Amino acid sequence: MIRIAVDGMGGDFAPEVIVKGSLLALEKFENIHITIVGDETKMGPFLKKHDRLEVVHTPTYLEMGVKDPISAYRTQKDASMFMAMNLVKEGKADAIVTAGPTQALVVGGHFIIRKMPQMRRIAIAPIIPSYDGRGRILLDSGANVDLRPEHLHDFAVFASIVAKNVMKRENPQVGLINIGSEEGKGREFDVEAYKILKESDKVNFAGNIEPKEVFVTDVDILVADGFTGNIVMKTMEGAALGLGKVLKREIKKSFFGKIGAIFMKKSLTNFKKSLDASEIGGALLMGLNKVVIKAHGSSNDYAFYNAIRQAKEMVETKVIETVTQILSKEDEA
Repeated sequence: MIRIAVDGMGGDFAPEVIVKGSLLALEKFENIHITIVGDETKMGPFLKKHDRLEVVHTPTYLEMGVKDPISAYRTQKDASMFMAMNLVKEGKADAIVTAGPTQALVVGGHFIIRKMPQMRRIAIAPIIPSYDGRGRILLDSGANVDLRPEHLHDFAVFASIVAKNVMKRENPQVGLINIGSEEGKGREFDVEAYKILKESDKVNFAGNIEPKEVFVTDVDILVADGFTGNIVMKTMEGAALGLGKVLKREIKKSFFGKIGAIFMKKSLTNFKKSLDASEIGGALLMGLNKVVIKAHGSSNDYAFYNAIRQAKEMVETKVIETVTQILSKEDEA
């Protein structure tokens, strides 16, 4: 049985969507047990009895706009997010899923779950939509604003192992997000990162990838500092939303457009799903000793269900154990 701890109070629309997404996951997967941590009085209207659902009550939770996550960790250790993380630390859960504030989760990851000794930084690594439907790993998408070029190499090595062992990509390619495809483009940081990745024998480096190529590139992994990666991710989300609205507007403009939409209903549904972040789920915090999944703060119940699915799959494929084993062997060599 895979045991998943859920932060019941994290996210813009908690606790309703969190509870409903958790119940949907229990309905879909018979091999998971969920412990949901949060204010039972607020979660109560949405909870249903289930033999694989446990509720741990705490009235304390983190606001999405928390300004000082380190102070929050020190003064609110009974907050739902931190209590859920402690369940993982204590071996009572195999993974945690939360839609709570990102930086607080990063702080909790450092102090509670702890990072792998082989990783100098941790990274937020969502699987973003791609034209071929297979998805691409993007990291860092917001854990670190300031990084050194060698940190991107660490991320690329970790993500390559995940892509190969979990996503079943043979010899996964790594691309560096930059303002141009030519070598020598970008800031001093980007130029040095390019050099390190190019000279590495641990990653299959494909060179620079411009932001306009992110959705259609053949590379499996896209690396960037957290500031750049976060902008790329949110730009993709905004573009998908805007494209959907424009398409809907044009279809409604004419009678024949509406008739055509009826015949193309399946294609339009598939089009929407291919760009929908809720189909992906959440982002893995790469570099930690356990599976930590960050769902989008504005997740609906279906998106949160997918974040739980993602956590389940990460535990099933033993992604953390595999990465630790491979990195340890490389250190010994």
